[in-house]
Order: sequence, then structure tokens, then C-alpha cells
Amino acid sequence: MNDLEKINADFAALFEAGYEQLQAGCGMGMNAVRKAAFEHFKAAGGVPQGKEEYVYANLVPVFGRDYNVVLRYIRQDVDLNEIFHCAVTDLVTDPILTVNGWWFDGNLQPELPEEVVICSLQEASLRYPDLFLKYYNRNVPAAAKDGLASLNTAFAQDGVFIYVPDEVVLERPLQIINLLRAKGDLMAFQRNLVILGRHAKATLLVCDHTLSKQSFLVNNATEIFLEDNAHLDYYQVQNQYLGASQINSVLVSEGKNANFDSTLVTLYGGFIRNNFYVALNDEGAETGLYGIYISDKNQVVDNFSYIDHVSPRCRSNEHFKGVLDDAATANFSGCIRVRPDAQKTEAYQANNNLLISDTARVNSKPQLVIDADDVKCSHGATVGQIDEEAMFYLRSRGIGLEEARMMMMFGFAHDIIQRVKLDPLREQIDMLVEKRLRGELSKCYNCMMQCRK
Repeated sequence: MNDLEKINADFAALFEAGYEQLQAGCGMGMNAVRKAAFEHFKAAGGVPQGKEEYVYANLVPVFGRDYNVVLRYIRQDVDLNEIFHCAVTDLVTDPILTVNGWWFDGNLQPELPEEVVICSLQEASLRYPDLFLKYYNRNVPAAAKDGLASLNTAFAQDGVFIYVPDEVVLERPLQIINLLRAKGDLMAFQRNLVILGRHAKATLLVCDHTLSKQSFLVNNATEIFLEDNAHLDYYQVQNQYLGASQINSVLVSEGKNANFDSTLVTLYGGFIRNNFYVALNDEGAETGLYGIYISDKNQVVDNFSYIDHVSPRCRSNEHFKGVLDDAATANFSGCIRVRPDAQKTEAYQANNNLLISDTARVNSKPQLVIDADDVKCSHGATVGQIDEEAMFYLRSRGIGLEEARMMMMFGFAHDIIQRVKLDPLREQIDMLVEKRLRGELSKCYNCMMQCRK
């Protein structure tokens, strides 16, 4: 039995032995799909290796560690009021804390319109069964070739549930703070479900962090449903440490004239895999996927996207940029699919990378699959080094070598950061990226918003 076969066999044994515990506390909507999801995981080959969607990623070292998997909630002593006081004075959020994939039972209920629901996924599966059944696990088939999304469905027991009804606009951003803390190496599963009704609007900020130095592997899946004319601005900042690895899947379904605008900032982590599956299901839907990743040492950042233009007159714009140093590796694989009925589609995709060292490596594979004839689509990728002529210009103006180098890298990254619509958040991310490029942000066990005790 090779390493991959052993990993898959261990998952099968864990699922069988822990099946009753997996069901405990969860509603029928979650439990009814577990067995089918695990069968799909096995049918897809288990942990993907050598498959097209993971062609550049070696997941065996990531999954091959001897992790603990906790199948019941263990309360953590985390005081949200003491730990998270954001230093960004102009940004006020409604915080939601998870620990090791579980809703933190000390979360404070934010002051929101009465009809808005924010609670744990487990609670939602029990208290709102009709709403839950209408949406839960409806997006995962979009990731049919990716068994890791099905693995999440099989094992996930908790996470965050957000429901914003028709016509409701949330004035303050919601901030999900995902923390990892354990006394031993840990594998965690988290599932989030976000639903915006017709003409609803919200901003969601997701922050990923570690509070202890153990090895972690998180399989996190977030399903997002945007009904007609709904609008979601989605920001995610990944700032963990080199012993923390993450499989992060975001699965989005958009209705007529809906808008999903996402900016992903990857600052630190061991192996990070981000999957975006977006379906533009009705006319006029729009999607913006933007990302910046900054990697050094032996970090691996693997970004994958599949944007499915199902209906006509939809738009998507995707742009990911990376700055890589030392022996870091970045992989980008993006596919834009235009269905036969999706005439008048506009879809653009770009991936640009800046290599600082001779040992950094980038694999980039942008793709277009177009089955319609009246479309505007383009894609491209670049990999290069710092422009020597621009460096000479800066040096000739009296700017030192290291400062000129930093200015070039920061200018390259800022093109993505400026997409952030919240001014104080954009300024804070600017600061974090600059620190990261200067090597001053080597570890962070606090909130990305520079929270302090």
C-alpha cells in the first residue's frame, strides 16, 4: 500500500468508525448527504493526485501527517471582547468567531435587522430545515471532479450560516474570524452557507489565523447563493504560518443581475489551495475574482478557478498576481466556460507573477472553453522578474537598492489591493503587504486587522 492508498484507507476507516459522532447535533439536511458525499469522494479517486485540476499540486505530504480529527465540539477559552479590538478605527464590523471549524459558543449576537439570521451551521440545520434544505449542498455538484469538496460534505459538522432576506442591505461588514488552536496536530473541517435574497446586499470579510504552532490542515467549503439582483463583496485574508495548510473552496451560484466581487489576499501559510467555482446562472450576472499572493521560503500557493457562464449577457473579470521569493511555488489554473446559450458573454482572465529569486517557481494554466459565437473573451499569463530599466530609473533618483526593489514589488501588488472598496481595510492590507514584502510579517498569531490584547 503506497502513501496515497493509506491516506484514503484511513479516511474510509475514520468515516465508518465516526459516523454516529458525525451525525450528532446535526440536522437531517446535513446528515442525509454524508454517505453519498463520501461515496463520491471515493469514486473520484480519494485525495486527488495527478488529476488535471491538481496537476501541479502534491497533496500526499499535506494529508500524510498523523493528524487528530476531532468529531465533537471542544469548548475553547477565547474571549472575543478581549482579543479582537481592531486598530482600524474607521472600520466597524460584526465579528463571528470559529475555532477549529466550529462556531464559537461565546459569539455575541450583532445588532442586525430582525429577519437576518446569523448562527452556527448546526443550529441552522435544526431550526430552519426548509431554508437549509433548499440550499445546502446544492453548489457542490459544480465541483464534481474535486473529491475534496465532497470530503468536506461528508465530515463537516459546523461552521457559519448567514441568511440575508430580500431587500435587506447590511450596513456593516460581517467578519468571520477562523482560528486554529490545539495541543496536537489537527485536521479540521468547516462548512459555511451564505444566502442573499433578491436585492439584498452585504460585505463579508474572512480572516484565517493560527493561535498555536502545531501542524494544521483545514478543509473549508463555503457555499454562496445570490438571488436576483443580490450583491456580495467578499474579502478573504489568509495569514497563518508555515505549519498550517488549507484547502479552501468557495462555491457561488448567481441569479439574474447578481454580483459577486471577491478579493483574496494570501500572506502566509504552508500549503494553500484556493478553489473558486462560480456559476452565472441567469442574465446580467457579474463576477470579479481578484487575488494577490506573496510567498517565500518553501510556501506553496495553489489557486484554481472555474467560472461557468450559463446564461447570456453575463460578465466576469479575473486577475491574480503573485510575488515569489526563495524556493516558493505558485500554481494558477483558471477555466472560463461559456455555454452554447451564453451569447453576449464578456469574460477576461489574467495571471501575472513576479519572481524575486532564481529558485522560485510558477506554473500557470489559463483556459477558455467557448461554445458560443457572440462573445468577448481573453486570457493570458506572464512570469517575469523586476524590470531593470525601472530599477535603474529609481536608483538614478537616489533611491537605495532595497527600497527601489520594495517599491517595484509593492507597486506590482497594489494593482490588486486597490480593488478593495472599504478604504480603511484597503489601507490596512496595504500596510500588511508592505510589511510582508519587507520581511517584517514573518508570523502572525493575531487578527489580520492588527488586533491587540
